[in-house]
Amino acid sequence: MALVFSITGIPGGWNSAVSAQDTADDVIVDAADIESVMNEAPDDGQQLGSDQPSGIDLLSLISRGGWFMLPIGLMSMLVVTLTIERTLSLRTRKIIPPELVEELGELVANQDHFPPATAYEVCQENRSPAGRVIASMLMRTGQPLGEIERAATETIQREADRYAAPVRWLTLAAAATPLMGLLGTVWGMIVAFHQSSTLTADRSRSEQLSEGIYTALVTTLAGLVVAIPAAIFAQYLENRITKLFQRIEELAFAVAPGLVRFTGRSKLDIDGNLRPIDGAAPPPVNSLPPVDGQHANGSPAPPPVASN
Repeated sequence: MALVFSITGIPGGWNSAVSAQDTADDVIVDAADIESVMNEAPDDGQQLGSDQPSGIDLLSLISRGGWFMLPIGLMSMLVVTLTIERTLSLRTRKIIPPELVEELGELVANQDHFPPATAYEVCQENRSPAGRVIASMLMRTGQPLGEIERAATETIQREADRYAAPVRWLTLAAAATPLMGLLGTVWGMIVAFHQSSTLTADRSRSEQLSEGIYTALVTTLAGLVVAIPAAIFAQYLENRITKLFQRIEELAFAVAPGLVRFTGRSKLDIDGNLRPIDGAAPPPVNSLPPVDGQHANGSPAPPPVASN
């Protein structure tokens, strides 16, 4: 399609009309050319794509955190070390050995013939928190049952505190690490606002503030990353300690009734040997009457007392 301009009333006559025709021929536009121009991608598109923000690099974030990341890093090492160490130390086999439970169960099966010396030897062979609790009870042989159970409860409390002491460091890390991160963030924002107040004319204040706040928030992120696992593992380990020592308490109270018949009669010495208390009668061996001149345990029965 051509656009032809016919100009009348303009001086110049035919020459002017010819010039207008030539000019119109020069501005002929093809529809295919317009479509190709419309579909053409602008050259600036590639440059705009290259200016898009890249992904967040963990190492660059840590380096931006500054020296405030140092105490947070030390806390993270403490959390990992204590979690692994306490998890290995609080295995059921180390706290309550199955051999100890099995052998004590056999001895407690008959309360009337419970041997404290043998039970003490079993505890010495299976050294563990459970063994120490039962041994502390056996060393109170000859005392009232209330004193024996009180000794077991006190020993359980001491052992539980000893195993729970390292877990308290995890609780401290869970509480202190976010505060360390917050301190770094506050300091970073102070620095960012101070630098924005002394900007030159060629720098944008909003750009400077956004960069400073972005850097400052890194320490808060690091503190939360360390504190959340620390809080979870601290609660898990505390619950595990509670459950394990409840099982020890149940075992101790199952053994305690076997020591009742020795009350005021016999006690264990420092070597674990059962000895009678001075001036006290020995505990009864059994309650069965003698059969055929012998007790049920095979010892000879005393001669009958003649009645008048």
